Amino acid sequence: MINTTTQDNTKLAIKYMLISSFLFAFTGGFAKELSTYVSSLEVVFFRNITGVIIILYAIYRSPLNQKGGRPMLLVIRGFIGFSALLMYFYNIANISLAEAQTFSKISPIFTAIFSYLILNEKLSTKAWIGVFIGFIGVLFITGFDVTNLSKTDWFGILSGVGAGLAYTSIRELRKYYDNRSIVLSFMLVGTIGPILLMILGEFYTSPSLDWIVTPFVMPTGWAWFHIVGLGIFATGSQMYMTKAYALAQGGVVGTISYSTILFSIFIGMYLGDVFPSTALFIGIGFIILSGILVSKK
Repeated sequence: MINTTTQDNTKLAIKYMLISSFLFAFTGGFAKELSTYVSSLEVVFFRNITGVIIILYAIYRSPLNQKGGRPMLLVIRGFIGFSALLMYFYNIANISLAEAQTFSKISPIFTAIFSYLILNEKLSTKAWIGVFIGFIGVLFITGFDVTNLSKTDWFGILSGVGAGLAYTSIRELRKYYDNRSIVLSFMLVGTIGPILLMILGEFYTSPSLDWIVTPFVMPTGWAWFHIVGLGIFATGSQMYMTKAYALAQGGVVGTISYSTILFSIFIGMYLGDVFPSTALFIGIGFIILSGILVSKK
């Protein structure tokens, strides 16, 4: 009976994760379309302010249960996560959706490395092979020319590093804080940060800093439709992902999450992206294999 229940929960978790991945791919699509109206910095602002409202409502419905004690780590996690998100949304605006989503999926590689270096967690041989395969995948995506990486290549890699650090910090923060506090800290930084940077953008702009310092542009017309869609689909994706992780082992659910890349290929092509090159497809394959090996651990 227990085995049957476990199998049923796993099947349901896979279903929920597929729905989450589908919604997350659409979230990227809405972000890409919204980027034609406003800057990627502004997209980050609208994404996070929606999340802040949702999390605050959740806290109102059910008060926090935590002991606290690591406020600086909470702030650092928020800043690192915000920085990674800035680069991620800049890439969504400037490269194909599939490529941007693939870069976002290299974070488990760095989470494994940082867990080993910072948290002194042991990694199996299989996990280290996964890390190595992941770097091969990155080489395919960037064209093997590491001496001449583009801005989006650097942002893709650095956003993976940042996300890996952020995820590693959560492992420690969960000992002290309610999960909602951890998410809220990230989204508050991701809301206040863009406001300050957009104010700065009213007085100073630079082409090289277009991803981080730009003036606020009031959305009009269809832009509001994409903002609403961004919030709804991102929230739906988060809800189904949470349900999935609550029902089955993280390794199983994490593996299914890579279906986001497949969904993003088709959504990106609908929005005007070209069909992925052979090198990108090979890179995607290596990244997925890497993620499966690391997630299993």
